[in-house]
Amino acid sequence: MNTLLKYLLTAVIVLLLGGLFYKNVYIPKTTYTTVSPIKGRIDVYVRGIGNVDAEDIYTITAQSGGKILNILTDEGKWVKKGDLLIVMDGVDLPDQLEIAKASYTRAQYELQASQNELKNQLAQKELIQKTYDRYKKLHEKGFVSQSEYDKALSDLQSIEATLLVSESHINSAKAQLLLSQKNIDAIKTKLQYLKVYAPVDGYVISKTAQIAQNVLPTTPILKIVDPKTLWAKSMVDERVSSNVKVGQRATIKLSSHQNETFEGIVKKISPVIDAVTLEKEIDVAFVKIPTPFYIDEQVEVNIATQTHDDVLKLPLQAIDQQNGKIGVWVVKDMHVSFVFVEKIAQNDDEIAISNLEEHMKIVIPDPKKKPLKEGMKINL
Repeated sequence: MNTLLKYLLTAVIVLLLGGLFYKNVYIPKTTYTTVSPIKGRIDVYVRGIGNVDAEDIYTITAQSGGKILNILTDEGKWVKKGDLLIVMDGVDLPDQLEIAKASYTRAQYELQASQNELKNQLAQKELIQKTYDRYKKLHEKGFVSQSEYDKALSDLQSIEATLLVSESHINSAKAQLLLSQKNIDAIKTKLQYLKVYAPVDGYVISKTAQIAQNVLPTTPILKIVDPKTLWAKSMVDERVSSNVKVGQRATIKLSSHQNETFEGIVKKISPVIDAVTLEKEIDVAFVKIPTPFYIDEQVEVNIATQTHDDVLKLPLQAIDQQNGKIGVWVVKDMHVSFVFVEKIAQNDDEIAISNLEEHMKIVIPDPKKKPLKEGMKINL
């Protein structure tokens, strides 16, 4: 009796263990995920690695050397064209402007006074000229003495000399007026140079000076990027770079936007190959500007060099290889059969193939499960 009980217990244990093995090992090892080919578009990509850059980056400097009174923006700020960015210390320029204006006003008064004096002298000359003309006729007829004639002539010569002096004063006042105006214009120009305005609508990427700092006219203070010219400067292997053309679509991945992909367009292709890395620079413009963005941030660019529309495609992991040829495992009546396919195009995620139909169920091989074999029964 004890022996029979032992056999029965042993049989039960074996059955339980077999059931557990079948349920927890055999079934999972023979259960596969399937997909079906779908029609659609597949893009073939050329990949490049690089960094964020821009075609137009403006270095903003002071237009005149001196101390910075104010900086009205900062890194990471957007500015509009014409916005006031920097104010420099004018020292005594405002006082110089007031002095120049006072000199101009004085020259105006001097000019007016000289012109009035000339007007009076011209009236006097008219009377003296008439007197002289009358005395000259009388002298010729012997009705006035020589001394009276000489005095009339002397008065005429004196007023003419006085007129020359007055005209000289007027010319001097005009020259002084012109000089004062030029001085005013020069000081106003210098005052304008004390203020620096944004040359474009842009994004401030750096500020390298501080308020109260003394700078030269060539000292960089700000850097502004024109966002319309932002692009991803990527380096592409020369062996595939010939497939890249200006205007092709692309996707851009930024290190700072891990969960977002940006659309791009190939904007510029360098004609030079790097002699060390054997790569070519490809500049891909952003369709939509990322916010925020960082110049020199690392990027990954995928450029669609070929597009195939209305093709049957599968996930790349559905492809297997037999006898050096690619194919897929097709399911029929819970058994698999290997079917060779022809590749039309391929990228990192998908492959476009021929020789298949949309309704077919394709097994995705799994290295963690039993290797697939011709005619093998599987679970779905």
